[in-house]
Amino acid sequence: MKFFKKIIFLSLLISLNITAAHAKDDPVVLFETSAGNFEVTLYQDKAPVTVKNFLSLVDQKHYNGTIFHRVIKNFMIQGGGLNLSMQKVGGVMPIKNEANNGLKNVKGSIAMARTGEPHSASDQFFINTKDNTMLDHTGKNMRGWGYAVFGQVTKGMDVVMKIEGSSTSARGDRGDVPVKTIEILKIERIKTQSPAGNGEK
Repeated sequence: MKFFKKIIFLSLLISLNITAAHAKDDPVVLFETSAGNFEVTLYQDKAPVTVKNFLSLVDQKHYNGTIFHRVIKNFMIQGGGLNLSMQKVGGVMPIKNEANNGLKNVKGSIAMARTGEPHSASDQFFINTKDNTMLDHTGKNMRGWGYAVFGQVTKGMDVVMKIEGSSTSARGDRGDVPVKTIEILKIERIKTQSPAGNGEK
């Protein structure tokens, strides 16, 4: 009996070490916004296409000077595609929908925004401010594709909730726009994966 307990204990230790190593390799980005800062860990093993696209846009400074243009209480905050003048930044090709990766639209998760076409996400993203199970993948069809989660807020969730609490109104043909503009001043990598599989920046 003691032998089996030891085996189980060792298995748990190995599992924890693998999980820790995996977590260490996940890229982390810092969002600097006019409402405060927060950090997001990106799950590149689960959403490789989405994370590669997002980090490419970060490196191009595509998101700097964009805004959170859609905020719905008890739902999510959306941004990344419009500038201070509420004009689309554009120039980004749509990517494959990776919503079938097993990640869920739980509170604090970041996912890609899209149109009604499943594979139309490009640069806009949203952060869930509650568990939104209705956005999860249920099948490879128009109704079931869902929205691809590719990371999680791991520091500064209070800032995300502060943004969610913004007063909103209609602006032009868009609704749920924060009355006080919330600018994404900058998104930058603060931790990257080296070719060897570890290393921080």
